[in-house]
Amino acid sequence: MTATARQLRMIADPVVVSGPSGVAVRDRLKHLTEQDSEVLRLVGQHLGHLASGDLKARCADGFAHDNQRWAARKREITAESSSRWAGSITKATHDQWALARRAHLAHLQNLERGVETLRARLALPVGEPGRGGVPGGYRSQREWFAKSRRLALLDARLAVVRADYAAGRVRVVRGGRKLLNTRHHLAEAGLTEQQWRTRWEAARWFLTADGESGKKYGNETIRITPDGQISLKLPAPLADLANAAHGRYVFSARVGFAHRDGEWRERVAAHQAVAYRIHYDTGRDRWYVTASWQHPTAREVGLDTVRADGVVAVDFNADHFAGYQLDRHGNPVGDPRRFDFDLAGPASRRDAQLRHALNGVLLWAKQVGVSAVAVEDLNFDAEKTREKHGRRKGFRRLLSGLPTGVVRARLVSMAARAGLVVVAVDPAYTSRWGHQHWRTPLSSTKRVLTRHDAAAVAIGRRALGHRIRRRTTPPRTHQSDGYGHRTVQAGSEVPEREETRRPATDRAPDARRRAGTGTRGTSVSNTVRDTRRNRTRASMLTPAH
Repeated sequence: MTATARQLRMIADPVVVSGPSGVAVRDRLKHLTEQDSEVLRLVGQHLGHLASGDLKARCADGFAHDNQRWAARKREITAESSSRWAGSITKATHDQWALARRAHLAHLQNLERGVETLRARLALPVGEPGRGGVPGGYRSQREWFAKSRRLALLDARLAVVRADYAAGRVRVVRGGRKLLNTRHHLAEAGLTEQQWRTRWEAARWFLTADGESGKKYGNETIRITPDGQISLKLPAPLADLANAAHGRYVFSARVGFAHRDGEWRERVAAHQAVAYRIHYDTGRDRWYVTASWQHPTAREVGLDTVRADGVVAVDFNADHFAGYQLDRHGNPVGDPRRFDFDLAGPASRRDAQLRHALNGVLLWAKQVGVSAVAVEDLNFDAEKTREKHGRRKGFRRLLSGLPTGVVRARLVSMAARAGLVVVAVDPAYTSRWGHQHWRTPLSSTKRVLTRHDAAAVAIGRRALGHRIRRRTTPPRTHQSDGYGHRTVQAGSEVPEREETRRPATDRAPDARRRAGTGTRGTSVSNTVRDTRRNRTRASMLTPAH
């Protein structure tokens, strides 16, 4: 029985990842008075109420939304705040609705993949093994019956989701669905009802203002001067709280951004647009302000330019980055590098671990003189479905715990800051082919390559435009072993691997005589050195009669 060749999928070309379009920095509002905190709470509650009503109206419009409806909503909010506050609220509403639509589509696609996998596995006989990465049948009749009931449940759920998506209906919770569900599990979360209520109200406040180029200090609503003084344009119903001219409230706190402070001061002094967001951390009882602005569009760099100095290829794993340097010809240079991190603990610690590891990768790339970092364009959305890896809970947890999107965003931002370029390649077969073609040749008695190091070599060669395999079969006319040329080098354990190859068949000395074939006699040499011992030179010179 001959094995069926597995069909390989198409491999996408490597691409240069575009740099970040903007930047955001944050600082704490220190030394706020009780009056300052009260003004922030009142403004946040009032604008949050307007934002909730606007989001409700936008979701009710669905696909019927148009410019006239947007203008009507903005006029209603302007009467209760100001035109600039209304513009920020309606823009945030549109962004939130669009994000909900994208999440709705992702949920729909996930359900479709789950239903497709269930139907395929239920159609197979019980106990049928899987092949080629495709899951087989279920292990027992009991599991088959349970999955058939789950298929009916998912089919009904899929019909509802499809109908909602086709009608443009989205379900959005201002403040977050996770925090909303925590209300029903206060004991498990370790919160009292009052503590949860405080978090819920703070999450629904709205204190965000978009920037405007040409206006004073880049923002008319939330204004921060170059020396750090912060003031706020109060909504119309709260204008009586103003302590400065033109209905503004000046806070006693001073702002100084430790990160990118010089860049922020240049924009503010030039009256370029800077957006601000003020939010309250209930756990720490602190107020923070976040400043963000856009970068000018950078010129795209071609792949040929990026490949000129080689690359540093990185393989992303659950607990480390495996890196290898390759020259422009695709040859590994030096030894592999490993950058460890630990994704356990809170989000702040995980983020710090990733930033520390990525910083090590970028410093190494700068030291070796390359201009690009090659990574895989990972996306495990299709692999996270429980229907494909139902029993492999550890593997599902591993895939769900890999912050691929965060790593890519962090890497692109930090690389642009360091003057490097990120090249994303197709992740298909990099681990398998790297192990097959590069792990053994690059290993020695003093250095044993891991599978992840070999995968980094495969990633780098794909980013440079080379094939992953080490050598290709030469033309048929140049194959020294007939039409079965050896494409694999002999291993170090093969004896006499460096000697001349022996003939294909060994013949006995009397093979021709026994076969009845004669041979031509050997001609007499004309040189003295080759003369036989029983003949003299004189006899050789005597002419024959």
